[in-house]
Amino acid sequence: MSALGFSDKEEITLNALTFDLVKSFEIEGESLNYHQVRSSIARRLGIKVAGLVPGTRHIEGVVEMMLDATGRYDQPLTNDRLFGWHAALFPTGFTGPYEVEVGKFRTGKMQVVSGAMGMEKVHFEAPDPELVDGEMEKFLDWFNNDHSLDPVLKAALAHFWFVTIHPFDEGNGRIARAITDMMLARSENSSERFYSMSSQILNERKRYYETLQKVQGSSGDITEWMNWFLHCLKNAMLATEATTRSILRKAEFWKLHEQTPFNQRQRLMLNKILDGFEGKLKTSKWAKIAKCSSDTALRDIRDLMDKGILRQTNERGRSTNYELVDFKAE
Repeated sequence: MSALGFSDKEEITLNALTFDLVKSFEIEGESLNYHQVRSSIARRLGIKVAGLVPGTRHIEGVVEMMLDATGRYDQPLTNDRLFGWHAALFPTGFTGPYEVEVGKFRTGKMQVVSGAMGMEKVHFEAPDPELVDGEMEKFLDWFNNDHSLDPVLKAALAHFWFVTIHPFDEGNGRIARAITDMMLARSENSSERFYSMSSQILNERKRYYETLQKVQGSSGDITEWMNWFLHCLKNAMLATEATTRSILRKAEFWKLHEQTPFNQRQRLMLNKILDGFEGKLKTSKWAKIAKCSSDTALRDIRDLMDKGILRQTNERGRSTNYELVDFKAE
């Protein structure tokens, strides 16, 4: 990453932070608007990107939570800070039709239960509510003051410990992942985020919950959890390597063609192709995305073929489609 230019670094950071937040909510079955999240992060970090869109109060709040965790990673984690994050997650005091105890620790019991009524199976039971204050005091003292453990291992343990206390009645998973990102930022002594742990957890969600519940129900040996976490972290970094290659390839293309004349439609479509265009590129699809006639789309495509940028694939007739010609910057 240190070899990248400033703008490339910014784009990778913006992508990683956006995916981390969107995927963290997706793990819990909640959808956030990708473009609103991206725009909110870009505005707060002062990154200039085209097509900024306004965000909702909810999105602004959750972005604030994440950037506070990673941007102020070197500051102590306190009850008040956690309460602020929790309030940001639930600005209306509700999740769907259900009221949430916002900005304070839970006052009720918490169990993970499955099965039909009368045949329920309890998978996990969190500490009683009257024990939560004391358990959180121990956790925060360890998190802020115990430096005996490697910070990457500490991130894994912090995640497990926090979700096991389950101090809030909602939002524990999302806050645990913010705490994880905070400790990983401490491990690197940097607020720059180039990989998304939450994206990888989403990819491995089934194993995530299985491992969590199995180890929570064990005698206290958390080796299996630590092992899963470290493999997940490694996979997150490998996934980012692939994403980074894509971003560098895009930067390489535009550097190679910085003097080539393109119209706005061509720039739009070339960026989409370089970002990983889904499906086959046909004239009709070009016309729809670029908001132009089929004749105009065909002229745009033929112009790019003349410039050696696009080529026609082997299909003919109505199946005719086009692809990017391999390139290499000099």
